[in-house]
Formats: sequence, C-alpha cells, structure tokens
Amino acid sequence: MCQDLDLAPGSRERSAVRVYIPATVAMLRALNAKGEVAAIGDTAFALTPALRESYATGTAEELEYAAMTEAARASLRLLVAEEVDDPDSTLPRRAVISADVEDATLRPDLDYAVVRLAGPVPISLVAAVHLDTEDAEPAVRAAAAVIDEADLGDPDAEFTLGDAEDHELAWYATEELPFLIDLL
Repeated sequence: MCQDLDLAPGSRERSAVRVYIPATVAMLRALNAKGEVAAIGDTAFALTPALRESYATGTAEELEYAAMTEAARASLRLLVAEEVDDPDSTLPRRAVISADVEDATLRPDLDYAVVRLAGPVPISLVAAVHLDTEDAEPAVRAAAAVIDEADLGDPDAEFTLGDAEDHELAWYATEELPFLIDLL
C-alpha cells in the first residue's frame, strides 16, 4: 500500500502513490500486448486528501477501496463507449488496474478521488489487475445501461448499479495477466 496523494502546491517531493485506472478487457489486452496502459484522458483515482476528508471515518485500506470503487464505476462508462463502437466484441466486465506511480496530480475539479496521470503507465508499475468474473456480466451490462441515471439520483438506476457493485472484482497479480487474457 502506498501513501496518500498529498502534494502541497509547489511541492517538489513526490513519492509513489497507488492509483486505480478504470479499464476494460480491451485495455487489459493492450496492456498485455504493449507493456503499458494509457488511461483514458490520463484519468485515474487515488486516496487523495479530499477523499479522506469526505469520509467521517475509515482506514487507509477502506478509503483506497472507495477509490477503487470509483474507478470501477468509471469502467462502466468505458464499457458503454466500447459497446457503441463495437457491440459484438465488448465483454461486459468492469476492470481496474492498480499501479504505483509518482507523477499523479490532483484533479479536485472533477471529484474527490480523481487524479491525472503524466502519461502511459508501464506494466512494471502495475501492482495488480482487478476484473469482474463471468457471473457478474448480466449485472454489469444492466449497470452500464443506467450509469448516467444513477449519477443523477434515479433510485431504480442506483439499485441496478448496486447489483453490479455487489460483485467483488477478482484480483490478479501482474504476472497472471497473459494467462487471464488467454482465458477470456
């Protein structure tokens, strides 16, 4: 576990911070093939000071889980975009890539946990890959269809999103990525 992303304005000291990059199966395949992942819009999620302040209580581990959950929600949006481009090849599974990077900057204008990455993240910095299992696919498909409505407070959509979030993402070591890709 890395520390909070806590950079004071003008600070030159940087230490590695755990970031959670929203992804799709197609992005995992690209990571495996190219040896790096380019986050969409260089956007990732992390345990930031603003995220910590937004919770009354919680351990660092619990708050990192909250950041990963935000990344998993963002993954739903990526699935929607992929499905528009190629509905037959999209595998409806949320994916999150955990990495330890030094060049992340805060993006409080977007949300409490959002950070901007300096660029593509090499596989050597990837700590783990998180992916839905096959049994989550129907719930993920349904949640992707209503993610915007859920964000706007629609209670039925929030319930549908909750069904998807009830499925825990499976954890895979970086070394397992080639085997995972072969099994999909």
